[in-house]
Amino acid sequence: MQGTAQPTSQPIAYTPTDRTVPTRSAERASYDRELVHAILDEAYVCHLGFVRDGRPVVLPTLFARVGERLYVHGSTGSRPLRMTGGQDPGLAVCLTVTHVDALILARSAFHHSINYRSVVVHGTAHDVTDPGEKRAALDALVDHVVAGRSADSRPANKKELAATAVIRLDLDEVSAKLRTGGVDDEPEDLGLPHWAGVVPLRKGYERPLPAADLTPGIGLPGYLAAR
Repeated sequence: MQGTAQPTSQPIAYTPTDRTVPTRSAERASYDRELVHAILDEAYVCHLGFVRDGRPVVLPTLFARVGERLYVHGSTGSRPLRMTGGQDPGLAVCLTVTHVDALILARSAFHHSINYRSVVVHGTAHDVTDPGEKRAALDALVDHVVAGRSADSRPANKKELAATAVIRLDLDEVSAKLRTGGVDDEPEDLGLPHWAGVVPLRKGYERPLPAADLTPGIGLPGYLAAR
């Protein structure tokens, strides 16, 4: 249960705001909804930023997209998740994801770079208290890591649900930013005796390793065997 289909009446792009327009390399920014969703759906980990006791904090954590919402999971004892409840619910956050697609090696040190795709989301995160929404969000988090896995594992019991917190963040103030292409050396450097080019990076599953105590006869699930 990764990202779900969007209504046809939905705008094809997010509306830029003061917080989502970059001050540097603005030409690399995009507000295209499908692009934003694709970048989010391919990422496993997000970084959740917020202010605690007057100081910035950024935490890496798992997340999942369901339609126009992101769900972030953690322990009920986690500080940011506790801060979304209380008398004045809601926590101002900034959530980011980044993919590094290639290393750009230039002739000059200054023009070394990377090809990347990133998304930044600003908004107010809220604690998920509805039991049905919470279970659906946890299924989405499991399936975001490996599609189809939630149906092939034991659901959380009451004790585990009580120990697990989920917050949601609506996709409202959103922007993507990306770099593609190759080396961008200065004309006067093109004759230098240094190798230049693009080093692509790849991401995917390696060969799955079964648990040492796996019951004999349980084979590799199809959703992993097909990778």
